[in-house]
Amino acid sequence: MTVIAESVLQLLRHTQALLDGHFLLTSGLHSARYVQCAKVLQYPQHAETLGKWIAAAWPDTIIEVVMSPAIGGIIIGQEVARALSARALFGEREQGHMTLRRGFELVAGERVLVVEDVVTTGGSVREIMQLVRARHGTVVGVGAILDRSGGQAELDVPFRSLATLQVHNYTPDACPLCQQGSSAMKPGSRQL
Repeated sequence: MTVIAESVLQLLRHTQALLDGHFLLTSGLHSARYVQCAKVLQYPQHAETLGKWIAAAWPDTIIEVVMSPAIGGIIIGQEVARALSARALFGEREQGHMTLRRGFELVAGERVLVVEDVVTTGGSVREIMQLVRARHGTVVGVGAILDRSGGQAELDVPFRSLATLQVHNYTPDACPLCQQGSSAMKPGSRQL
């Protein structure tokens, strides 16, 4: 594990962003561990540091725009864009589809780094990638604070996270926590 990865995990624990319990994830899966990056990103000095570290992971890549999924990716996307002197955009769901709102525009050919706080299955990231490509932008890669998939998220571009956790996820019918009588709680911001 790198020094940065160790520092990220320590920071997540220190700010109580790394939670243990029984959680219903955005993907519909269940897990005994949840990462709520909003808890660490509420501190601007930590958000700035994490953003600089993600930006530094792309030293030889031309990046004109950083785009993130709302809501979890907005703060870290802004900080990565600041560190790269790039524009910061975010996509939002409207009637179940990821879209650009608020007058945001992407110019055809712009080189976009997709940034997320936590990647579990990669679903939100893939939605942003699809949005960028539909606007004829070029997705150069994906950056994240934490890869919660343990390296299993399937993305068709380079993916660099500051830290990786191997966390087991379960379908509701195969969840050992449910089988023990525990009820999953949904701590995130997105409704299924």
